[in-house]
Amino acid sequence: MTEQHPELGRFLRARRAGVSPADLGLPLGAGTRRTPGLRREELAALAGVSIDYYIRLERGKETRPSPAVVDALGRALRLNAEELAFLRELAAQAARGSGASAAPSRPAASRTVRPTLRRLLETVRPCPAYVLGRTNDMLAANPSGLFLTPGMVDWPDRKRNTIRYTFLHPRARSLWPDWEAKARSCVAHLRAVAGTDPDDAELAAIVGELAVKSPEFSRMWERYDVRRVGNGQKTFLHPTVGTMTLSHEVMEINHTGGGRLVVYSAEPGTPDHDAMVLLDMEAAAALAGQPNDSCDTSADAERAERAESGSEPER
Repeated sequence: MTEQHPELGRFLRARRAGVSPADLGLPLGAGTRRTPGLRREELAALAGVSIDYYIRLERGKETRPSPAVVDALGRALRLNAEELAFLRELAAQAARGSGASAAPSRPAASRTVRPTLRRLLETVRPCPAYVLGRTNDMLAANPSGLFLTPGMVDWPDRKRNTIRYTFLHPRARSLWPDWEAKARSCVAHLRAVAGTDPDDAELAAIVGELAVKSPEFSRMWERYDVRRVGNGQKTFLHPTVGTMTLSHEVMEINHTGGGRLVVYSAEPGTPDHDAMVLLDMEAAAALAGQPNDSCDTSADAERAERAESGSEPER
């Protein structure tokens, strides 16, 4: 019998394999364990459920675990808040698939960037800034935001995606000192999106493309790490302005179905700030003479919307 709701079982298996029995005070027993992490019977015991019930749950034959069981599994697996929310959503999806009530609809993702946001991107210069869609399509950017990832400007508008760049652009691996950590963060963000929007067409497209083109992505995708990208610091080994460490803020944009504004900054008077200012100057010079929408990847979508409504201005 095939699994009816495989994602819940896959997540449990992946996270079970990632928990060290020693960390939970469990005896390792004689000999070598055949599989890494917790055994099924160990996790079932820690969660207070029968081994038969847990096996049915992991195989997708049990589709309606109670909230108490889901939370008990989360505690046994030592899930953080985001990972537990992801597990709850997978359980809810399995229940809906077995005939429970449908989930409330989420707003459709929008590729349109409001004029006020474009003005804001210019206002924060020389700080690099850009607008990302739900699955990290770069929808708009100021000059230094676009040139923060070298070579992104050479890609067509519809290809500009920070996760695609991380895994597929030849310059990406030399841009971040710890490329592996940066890549895992990207994948964990997509997993978080999958927890709330599993049927999202853009999500399916980017995951499908990267799974085919990048063995590293496929390996990380199967880990089922879950984390929304938040605020912090990143160090760039930038080929134009040298090494710089920038703080970044990530802000949700209302009424966009998951859009985010990302702004980088550095303390004034520091070498990092000087490098950031130089990047903005170099980026603006490189873009001089190019079309005005070179930094606005939502331009094509907006033109299409105007043409469809009959409001495209004559030329």
